[in-house]
Amino acid sequence: MTVIVGALPLPWPFEREYMQLALAAGLTVGACAPLIGAFLVQKRMSLMGDGIGHLAFAGVAAGLLANVWPIWTALIAAVIGAVAIEWLRSHGRASGDLALALFFYGGIAGGAVLVSRAGAGSTNVLPYLFGSVLTATRGDVAIVMVLGVCIVLTLLVTGRALFAIVLDEESARVSGLPVDTLNTLLAALTAITIVAAMRVVGVLLVAALMVLPVATSRLVARSFRATLVGATVVGMASVVMGLVAARAWSLAPGGSIVLAVALCFTITAIVASALRLGQGAAVVPTT
Repeated sequence: MTVIVGALPLPWPFEREYMQLALAAGLTVGACAPLIGAFLVQKRMSLMGDGIGHLAFAGVAAGLLANVWPIWTALIAAVIGAVAIEWLRSHGRASGDLALALFFYGGIAGGAVLVSRAGAGSTNVLPYLFGSVLTATRGDVAIVMVLGVCIVLTLLVTGRALFAIVLDEESARVSGLPVDTLNTLLAALTAITIVAAMRVVGVLLVAALMVLPVATSRLVARSFRATLVGATVVGMASVVMGLVAARAWSLAPGGSIVLAVALCFTITAIVASALRLGQGAAVVPTT
């Protein structure tokens, strides 16, 4: 039976308004996170989401300490940190993995210190660490969707140029592209994506939603464009699967979504491997 609670008439488990809000926020993040993740994976910086996520946690803690809405402080901290990571990497001050490690551990340690100063207990920070999409308000969902639209529009305008720099920076520089500016833009987009996903899967799990759909799509895709499309489909499907599981069995929605992505990757890897083995056996000559 369908129940309408101030929203659209949808079947179970999305018949209630809070599930519809969770679905809207989740689908937005499920589409956007893999889009950015595809560029990071191509650039071999898959862990960048983790590093910036920990900086976002420090921003959340700063917001709790200053009694400011943590979304804004997390966004500021994540963008500044992302730009700093890119500056250190591009100017040779530290390699990419060392720059990430610096902000990875510094962010989580700074967040822990600020939380202790704010006197905030675990109940204050757990929704930001692991997501709490089922408690998202209309305002939260609106912010997520606005950030998602900004990400998609930016990629529509700069997608070709971004692909050129992640494919070969030196060739892109020779062709006249503003490589440093585009790298900074990609870092900032990563930070915005992480903040948008904070309420859905949390800063500790957001990297999985950025990377695993891309890894799943790459198993079967034959081009970068196909990888983008496939990763988006996997991300959005995993959100639906995770929310259904969370409603049906009273599970944590953020963890359920990430486990759904992991399940998609595992099944795709098994099927792709079996198909390759079958094709290989088909061409073996018989005697």
